[in-house]
Amino acid sequence: MASLSIRRIPEDVIERLRVQAAQNGVSMEEEARRLIRAGVAGAEPMGTLARELFGQDGADLEIPAREVATPVDLS
Repeated sequence: MASLSIRRIPEDVIERLRVQAAQNGVSMEEEARRLIRAGVAGAEPMGTLARELFGQDGADLEIPAREVATPVDLS
């Protein structure tokens, strides 16, 4: 398994990570691993999300006609 060092993390972030880890009963390192896993797990391409929502064939959407705006008289 690989290792990763992250520098210049603000002290307030480290403190919140420490508190969150304690609340979850794990080390700060394990909490950071969980957060990183959760952060990259949700990164799905938009096409995948669209297929999940609308199926392989897509969806028929009704697009309203555009209306031309009346110009504003600034004189």
